Amino acid sequence: MSSIDIFTTTISHFLAPVAELLNDPSVSEIMINGPDCIWFERGGRLEETSLRFPGESALMATVRNIAEYINRPIDAQNPTMDGRLPDGSRVHVVIPPASRSGIVVTIRRFRKASFDLENLVTMGSLNPTTAEFLSIATKLHKNIVISGGTGTGKTSMLNALSGEIPESERIVVIEDSSELQLNQKHTVYLEAQPPDANGEGQISIRELFANSLRMRPDRIIVGEVRRGEALDLVQSMLSGHAGSLSTVHANTPRDALTRLETLCLLNDAELPVYVARQQVASAIDIVLQIARFSDGSRRVVRVTECCGLDKDNQYVWQDLIRFQGTGTDAEGRIQGALELTGEKPSFAREPAEFGMNSAVVHSAEMFNVNCD
Repeated sequence: MSSIDIFTTTISHFLAPVAELLNDPSVSEIMINGPDCIWFERGGRLEETSLRFPGESALMATVRNIAEYINRPIDAQNPTMDGRLPDGSRVHVVIPPASRSGIVVTIRRFRKASFDLENLVTMGSLNPTTAEFLSIATKLHKNIVISGGTGTGKTSMLNALSGEIPESERIVVIEDSSELQLNQKHTVYLEAQPPDANGEGQISIRELFANSLRMRPDRIIVGEVRRGEALDLVQSMLSGHAGSLSTVHANTPRDALTRLETLCLLNDAELPVYVARQQVASAIDIVLQIARFSDGSRRVVRVTECCGLDKDNQYVWQDLIRFQGTGTDAEGRIQGALELTGEKPSFAREPAEFGMNSAVVHSAEMFNVNCD
């Protein structure tokens, strides 16, 4: 039996108290707030369960076994830990003194990517017009940022959008923890590494990004920008690597651009604020805003084009598509639809110029094409 098989068996043994959640494909996240308080997410809604660990020591033994498997320290000097379980699920741990309420373990389930834009239309996350527009924008090498809060489905949307990249292109994917699963054969996956128990072996997103530029990428996809690597991404967009895709935590398109600007300032290049803003405004073409509604559904709520800066150095944008709510049904489900605003993107002529008229069916109102 290999060492991986041994760890798979032992981790399964230690996680036996939550095995039914781990084996339920409808569960997307498991939240263990100490041995006696376990919650899970299903269909966008949180539910408490009666499942329990035998005690604090049993839960700590589970954490230490996971730490040994991923070769990460977890103790009073290193009270937090990120890693992946043998099945690919992402795990995050916080122990005292960083956690006042005891040991907290959060497991984001690994699920093989099954979403493409067509699936998301079927699920009601977006409509055919929006899906077609995003497909065309991706094929036209527009730089797209997917913005949303925690658990809104940013990764699923990024997976779906990446499916619109032509098979002929070389794609480099960069992530803190691998979650993206592209169908294209010519895809290279790079994953950041934290330091091991001896404080060695750390590889940052920024280091991976610098290496990716030497790998002849047609596209660079960054799972999520969180730190100073935002500047590296933005500058690569401006220097011949158009068509990049990424996600960012923000609640509005304005917040998304502001957050990217702030993250650029965390880079050690020490840029003036106005330069960071100018670069973000020049690099980002589309912000795709998604949200999780009170009924648990995840939907696109805005598709916004960034149009540079005005004379006062403020971001200028135009909403191309917006979600208009109409209320709730008898079961509490949010009702509404994505509607065109009547604005055309600045690249409205490009589908015709690049011979893509046949791709424009539902979104013809947004482009200058002849679909007859």
